[in-house]
Amino acid sequence: MKKLCVALIILATVICCSFAGALPQIGSHVAGPNIYLSRYYIMNGEEETGSKNLVTAVLADYRGFDTLCETTVLFLAGLTTAVILYKRTREERDVPRDQEKRRRKR
Repeated sequence: MKKLCVALIILATVICCSFAGALPQIGSHVAGPNIYLSRYYIMNGEEETGSKNLVTAVLADYRGFDTLCETTVLFLAGLTTAVILYKRTREERDVPRDQEKRRRKR
């Protein structure tokens, strides 16, 4: 089972890396978002959203659902980490009690 999981992770990594070459370079002036979206946001952002701050307009209005989903994922990741750490520390605290019970039974 462990070998299967490792093989699937390696396969997924190879697939993702093979598609990375097709992506435009970050900041490239010929990339689609930099040609069309940036210009559109700058020209229409204040009028469509009513926000004087262009960054706020993009994050809150144009990409609102995306930002909400990213925030939800970060919250769930933090919550999962806290639950795992809490469970681990609780188990570490309970180990001496279990050992004491075993000693008393003997």
